[in-house]
Amino acid sequence: MIRPATPEDTPELKRLTTGTGVFKPYEIEVLQEVLDEYHAATVGADHTAIVMVEDGQILAYAYYAPDVMTDRTWYLYWIAVANNRRGQGVGSRLMAWIENDIRRRDGRLLFIETSSMPHSELTRKFYLKHGYEVNGILRDFYSDGDDMVVFRKRLANRV
Repeated sequence: MIRPATPEDTPELKRLTTGTGVFKPYEIEVLQEVLDEYHAATVGADHTAIVMVEDGQILAYAYYAPDVMTDRTWYLYWIAVANNRRGQGVGSRLMAWIENDIRRRDGRLLFIETSSMPHSELTRKFYLKHGYEVNGILRDFYSDGDDMVVFRKRLANRV
């Protein structure tokens, strides 16, 4: 089941994110801030935080929103799958749900950013497997030697 995230989910989302071993401690702090703002309704109405739940356990979550200064372009800011559920199709099901939700909202493009570091190699392969293309690389963006890899996928058929 996929449902909207609640404030009560935040501690588990932070644990899940930390457990991936991919995110830095300050990124976990930013996640807390983003979720706090989302639940306080101080972000745009189209911002979306969802969780995938099975047998009462959160398996994965995502946070995405449109870029208001564009024509129907969206960003996937966060997506994470519990380590014990990786490689079982959880991320693929969540990604399909996200893409379909954005299409229902007349989204045109979806962008995703991630690190070039070895710890993000599986993440980059995941996006490529799901039809995303590398749209750009910003050298040394996160820190020296850690580039931002920008992925892009067209979701709308009409141009």
